[in-house]
Amino acid sequence: MSKERTRIILGSGKDQSLKRFHPWVFSGAIKKINGIVNDGDIVDVYSNKDEYLGTGHYQDGSIAVRVFSFEQIEPDAAFWESKIQKAIDYRRQVGLLGQAHTNICRLIFAEGDGLPGLIVDFYNGTAVLQAHSIGMYRNRNEIAQALKKVLGDDLQAVYDKSSEALHKQENTGAANGFLLGNTGSGTEAIENNHRFLIDWENGQKTGFFIDQRDNRALLAKYSKGKKVLNTFCYTGGFSVYAGMAGATEVHSVDSSKKAIELTDQNMNLNGLTNHASFAMDTFEFLKDKNDLYDVIVLDPPAFAKHVNARHNAVMGYKRLNAEAISKIRPGGILFTFSCSQVVDRYLFTGAVTAAAIIAGRNVRILHHLTQPSDHPINIFHPEGEYLKGLVVYVE
Repeated sequence: MSKERTRIILGSGKDQSLKRFHPWVFSGAIKKINGIVNDGDIVDVYSNKDEYLGTGHYQDGSIAVRVFSFEQIEPDAAFWESKIQKAIDYRRQVGLLGQAHTNICRLIFAEGDGLPGLIVDFYNGTAVLQAHSIGMYRNRNEIAQALKKVLGDDLQAVYDKSSEALHKQENTGAANGFLLGNTGSGTEAIENNHRFLIDWENGQKTGFFIDQRDNRALLAKYSKGKKVLNTFCYTGGFSVYAGMAGATEVHSVDSSKKAIELTDQNMNLNGLTNHASFAMDTFEFLKDKNDLYDVIVLDPPAFAKHVNARHNAVMGYKRLNAEAISKIRPGGILFTFSCSQVVDRYLFTGAVTAAAIIAGRNVRILHHLTQPSDHPINIFHPEGEYLKGLVVYVE
């Protein structure tokens, strides 16, 4: 090793999760810290018996260390290139890169790719990087260089959009901007031959919700000849797929006027005219909409980001789904989702079950839905499974 790093020593019996390759060290597991450590520093983690366990980024908080290697390595340029090469190879292997019909893909999914705290999305030649930890933010330039080396001419630019993710963390000085190249504030990209305007500069997250790609494609199979309602529509992804699949009419609802403008632009981009959009609250919109829709999509933002908000989130999902189940036409199809990581699929299914009871409708489950393969779940880190959904048939 070229440099002696600060050692994090765990308490007796606190090393089992790391020995099972779970990448988080909680602050309560730490017995002592040998050396000076600051947020974002790379540290080595050892057991109480002086066994090396892993190397990762330190940050003062509940999750004190996010481990990115379980082998003693020097995190130099070659290391970052190797990690990113593996992530890109995986996506090529599962058919998500180099496709004519799709040039939108998540390249790096944090713990799912062994790089906790790092998200990288790809839009038609531009990689949009978002660091969720100070350590990954401090390594952003090395990551950008590694992306360029691995992707070569397929990559035109790397845009850093970390400021929103780090805004609550002090002294980062994070400012969004290009790390490599410059492709402006956005681009037009395609997903399964559907066209979308991507605005990474002003849009939510990195500009587009890539994680619903497979579920949008499934919705298309149920949309022909149907009247479809897409709530919490954001950029109108589900609306575009429904319209292109032959829906007779598509309605899009979002409380954000900016989101509605994006939806309208994307519908126009795909030549769709059988569409109306509404900038209003979903509950308010549904109030007087009995038996109007054959297909309804419920894709709300996370109702809970912390365990202490879980109960209220479940109540929120129950209320929202009860409203939709009671309003949908007999024989209707409901696509319903939760992206709250702390609400697991069993709790979510229970909330939808309770909603069906409240609505007094007989409901059958057609599909259990999850995130796509470019959002891989590390088997040693089940917390990476955040998106869950149901497709139900309502009598």
